[in-house]
Amino acid sequence: MKIRNTLAIAVLIGFSALYTTAPASAADETYSMVGIPKLRSAWFNDYENGLKKAEKDFGIKTYFQAPASADEQQQVGVIRDSISQGNNALLVVPNNASSVEPVFKQARSQNIVVITHESVNQKEADYDVEMIENQKFGSYMMDQFAQHTGEKGEFAIYVGSLTVPAHNIWADAAIKRMKEKYPQMKLVAERFPVSEDRNASRQKTLELISTYPDLKGVLSFGSQGAPGAGQALREKGLVGKLTVIGTTSPKESARFLEDGSITESILWSPGDASYAMAYIAKMVLDGKRAQIKTGLDIPGLGKPEIEGMNIIFDKPLTVTKENYKKYDF
Repeated sequence: MKIRNTLAIAVLIGFSALYTTAPASAADETYSMVGIPKLRSAWFNDYENGLKKAEKDFGIKTYFQAPASADEQQQVGVIRDSISQGNNALLVVPNNASSVEPVFKQARSQNIVVITHESVNQKEADYDVEMIENQKFGSYMMDQFAQHTGEKGEFAIYVGSLTVPAHNIWADAAIKRMKEKYPQMKLVAERFPVSEDRNASRQKTLELISTYPDLKGVLSFGSQGAPGAGQALREKGLVGKLTVIGTTSPKESARFLEDGSITESILWSPGDASYAMAYIAKMVLDGKRAQIKTGLDIPGLGKPEIEGMNIIFDKPLTVTKENYKKYDF
């Protein structure tokens, strides 16, 4: 009888051990995350590279699903598909902050983590990750520009339009920095809205060179301003004599950097952004949301500022003739 009881207890213990250890395998689940940028483009090649690095470093599975064009409804469709496929996290660069709200809400109702980039204070997201702080970025660009112009002389600032928020915040910060630190520098006008049209930038630069013979250079916020200005310098035989700094991708600015018609391109790495997004998503999925606070150190990227849901790094990327070949975007 005692033997039977002993066997029964042993069997019960065996079953108990089996059932108490089962949840551990769930904790070891490999999370599936989908990176969804605005569109498929050279710029977002680096975003995909960051996902691949995160997959290797964090033991997760990542997928890259990009809309064919920067169409908000196409992107919403991609997000819906990613939700239906049962992924654990969505890493999204929204085309339109409002249009993604309903699908983000749907995702989170199914316990899918939502992390965004280039969309500060995004509604219905868990966190937003930014690689630059706007005020610091504008100041940094001014410092770089001043360094190349000898901290003196006349110059122009280009923006995409007078209503593009980011461009004008950066321009405001640059002008503020100039007034505080570089008294011998002078703007020829407040700013010109030409930096998203290469030919308009080229034409404006030709006009400025003619009107201001002592012009020291152009500081451009927008993807096409620096290439347009660089083309104008080529036409006037002024390559190397004026400074041109902008926010053009390495691939697009490569041939201008090579001959010196663009001095520097300053922006940020989309790959760093996607890597950080994956890290934050994994923390949330691991139940470590409480640890996402000031002092958090993300491997290889350092300690961002954390303001509510916004995780903000100060990591501008300076691309030059010497290093542009390192970047695939």
